[in-house]
Amino acid sequence: MHNPLELPKDLPVPVDDGAARHLVGLRLPDIALPATDGREVNLSALRGRTVVYAYPRTGEPGKPPPDGWDAVPGARGCTPQSCAFRDHFAELRRLGVAQLHGLSTQDTAYQQEAAARLHLPFALLSDARLALARAIGLPTFEIHGMTLNKRLTLIIDDGAITHVFYPVFPPDRNAEEVIAWLAPH
Repeated sequence: MHNPLELPKDLPVPVDDGAARHLVGLRLPDIALPATDGREVNLSALRGRTVVYAYPRTGEPGKPPPDGWDAVPGARGCTPQSCAFRDHFAELRRLGVAQLHGLSTQDTAYQQEAAARLHLPFALLSDARLALARAIGLPTFEIHGMTLNKRLTLIIDDGAITHVFYPVFPPDRNAEEVIAWLAPH
């Protein structure tokens, strides 16, 4: 039985293909994204420090991932990544993170189920129309007719990207990497 909370030991490691290199210093466009808490979130308008982790898609307990999922470098691990950000939420806030969001191309209804099931204290954002991904050139991949985000994390200060974690691996350690970077910054 597939358990989205567990990461297999033999996952392929993603390599830095340079697809996120252009993002540092970029001002975010005026695009509102639906959030799992019912709001519309415009990342360009948020003040203070924001952390956004982009991920391909959350799995559903008891349902297998798409065929070939574990062979795609960096695809597996969205649920453990979200849970790690949940578990480190208070520490991120203490380090000056005013807003934390997950971002995927899944629709809001799908994300709401995951946010409730995982007890996330922050909203997930839906870029189902790929408006943000296309506007700023987020790295994506395609599988089984779905266009999904490659896993990365953005540090955004007053609407501008100041740091990018890419590629992110292993995903369950990403929150700790962000904390290690935030402490001296």
